Amino acid sequence: MTEPLLAIRNLVVGLPVGGDRNRAVDGVSIEVNSNEIVCLVGESGSGKSMTAHAILGLLPSKVAALDGEIRFGGRNLLDMPPREMRALRGRDIAMVFQEPLTALNPLARVGRQVAEAIRTHAGIPDKHVDARVQELFEQVGLPDPASLASAYPFQLSGGQRQRVMIAMALANDPRLLIADEPTTALDVTTQRQILDLIASLQKKRDMGVLFITHDIGVVADIADRVVVLRQGKVVEQGAAASVLNNPADDYTRNLLEAVPGRGSVRADESKNAPLLEIRNLNKVFTTRQRFFSPRRRVVAAENLDLVLNRGDTLAVVGESGSGKSTLARMVLRLIEPDSGQIMFDGTPVHALKGEALRQFRRKVQIVFQDPYASLDPRLKVGESIVRGPMAFGASRAEAVATASRWLEKVGLGAQALDRFPHEFSGGQRQRICIARALALDPVCLIADEAVSALDVSVQAQVLKLLSELKAEMGLSMLFITHDLRVAREIADRIVVMQKGHIVEEARSADLFGNPGADYTRRLLEAVPGRAFFERRAVAASTS
Repeated sequence: MTEPLLAIRNLVVGLPVGGDRNRAVDGVSIEVNSNEIVCLVGESGSGKSMTAHAILGLLPSKVAALDGEIRFGGRNLLDMPPREMRALRGRDIAMVFQEPLTALNPLARVGRQVAEAIRTHAGIPDKHVDARVQELFEQVGLPDPASLASAYPFQLSGGQRQRVMIAMALANDPRLLIADEPTTALDVTTQRQILDLIASLQKKRDMGVLFITHDIGVVADIADRVVVLRQGKVVEQGAAASVLNNPADDYTRNLLEAVPGRGSVRADESKNAPLLEIRNLNKVFTTRQRFFSPRRRVVAAENLDLVLNRGDTLAVVGESGSGKSTLARMVLRLIEPDSGQIMFDGTPVHALKGEALRQFRRKVQIVFQDPYASLDPRLKVGESIVRGPMAFGASRAEAVATASRWLEKVGLGAQALDRFPHEFSGGQRQRICIARALALDPVCLIADEAVSALDVSVQAQVLKLLSELKAEMGLSMLFITHDLRVAREIADRIVVMQKGHIVEEARSADLFGNPGADYTRRLLEAVPGRAFFERRAVAASTS
């Protein structure tokens, strides 16, 4: 029998002290063969990334592989000397990290960074390195490789940065590629491009790929085999079709059930009065990539017209650069529009000043995408929440009581008041941000990509929470997302934006059943796992 390309046997990773309580990976066994994509699936804290880092000897300083072995090329990587491991990284085993903006050097041009990877391992003469960089950029589908090689990471889009990372990983023809959540928080179309790219390159190069993800839709699209992790242990593994169609473990079934996009039953049309009205709204930015380069005109909003009725949820969907977040910021007057009108409860927002503007921002609260950046790490959770009510006249005792009540409502409990943000998971931090926003008793909540980076099960919990709060409080929501599955799960109506324009607006069920715009159809076709989940829904409805 042929030996696997990578064989992990009974791997245990954790702190040297503390016993089982401090094991991030506990007895994990995984195999990856050449010309195979194995998906490692699980929620945050399941041990996915820790397993990947153990393969390359990149574990944190106080964490170690305590038991087991990782065999590659006939050797146990855990016994490999540091010098040999450094030579192996980037040559035989390469890794694509989740966040390319932090993985790339912000002070070096991207072509130079890829060239450095080639020079370190390949021994190609310098005169051939630039040609090799351009060849790699062409292979990963980057436009105008010659000029793009001289760009800095911040000048590229998220999808382009991820393609640069993939080019760097493939620079030395590795036998094994580890992709650690490479499509998390990317637009659905960019995500589709990256998934197709990895799958096609894997076949062309006969590579083994260990693909780490929390998105079951991604698994359905690209995996040959699946390994499901929970709390550091393998709960299920096998052929992708078998695991997805007939999951043996309750946890796997729960992950499948948590995938958004099934929709819910809603009234045909809202009979409520308009709360937020946007008429003929326009915003144009001018940018310059380099000091002497010509200015570039970016249309963020052009003749936007939309209405959010009281008690309804309106989802705004589109790719990065479509103008979604700019729209949200213009509603709150964080960015001033060039022209047009925003009416809130019959009052023109542009005319609000001083105390009137302050009261408007109390009534319209926003929850941002990144709860890490939204909460002050130096403040306890309770202090972050009470400052809002106190700023609007509540006594400290009243504000603390309000904060306790909302922490209970979002499922964290009053004991969270005296803890710091770093003591909570990403999903819990987002719940704290929701509690902070609702502590001011708003009538409208703007959720700007509020669930895009969360695990699928945590995402489902937050969506359920928002739906329940909406029903209980009569809350109106402007829900901004790039994920049509999420929009379908929570929205009464969906607006699709592209490059500052509204290309389509419809009820959720109508848009999914009969999209009117080509762009909407492309977005729907790009949804990871769409075909699998549609087949699953049909099978469930006929059984």
